[in-house]
Amino acid sequence: MSQRGRKTAAERGGKPASVRILTKNGPVFRQAQGRFRAARRPVPNASAAPVFAALGDETRLALLATLSRGQRCSISQLTEGSRLTRQAVTKHLRVLESVRMVRCVRQGRESLFEFAPQPVREMREYLDFVSAQWDEALGRLKAFVEG
Repeated sequence: MSQRGRKTAAERGGKPASVRILTKNGPVFRQAQGRFRAARRPVPNASAAPVFAALGDETRLALLATLSRGQRCSISQLTEGSRLTRQAVTKHLRVLESVRMVRCVRQGRESLFEFAPQPVREMREYLDFVSAQWDEALGRLKAFVEG
């Protein structure tokens, strides 16, 4: 029995109660035994900000849209039909390459660029995680207001 004269969850045959505590490093669950375990939290580190910053430019989004079709493209192919210089396209590709969204593959004397989807998947997981947190918080607010 607990100090208050109630049966503990283990004595009742159930799972120990857990309390969700929000910290600056994300949610932590405190279990009855006093142990803490962190909730699954994808990519909430400092590497997320540069990826979002790289996606915040129209030119880089257009380059990613072209590369995401699955073909490797040279800088001259990427500048066709745009008013950008090769130097400007190169600068934007280097920004995307620095956040691992684009890979440069050498083929002979030519540099070909290809889309690398892994950072986008990681950002998607992170946004899904944040979205679920907001859904939960709004659900609690709704229950509080209506209750």
